[in-house]
Amino acid sequence: MIYVNVKDNDSLDKALKKFKKKFEKTGVVKEVRSRSAFQKPCITSRQQRIRAAYKLKMQSQNTEL
Repeated sequence: MIYVNVKDNDSLDKALKKFKKKFEKTGVVKEVRSRSAFQKPCITSRQQRIRAAYKLKMQSQNTEL
């Protein structure tokens, strides 16, 4: 369960923004989307390797600058 501490002078928009941020950090939506359709394990591992290679490439570009 997510708890959001709201101060007396905080607006509803600010409290909602805090809630959304905490909810996004839990990763519930990401998990629901991944479970909505089955993917073969080989496809999942392939996507992970592609993401890892992309991140490595981006890190190497940042260090060159």
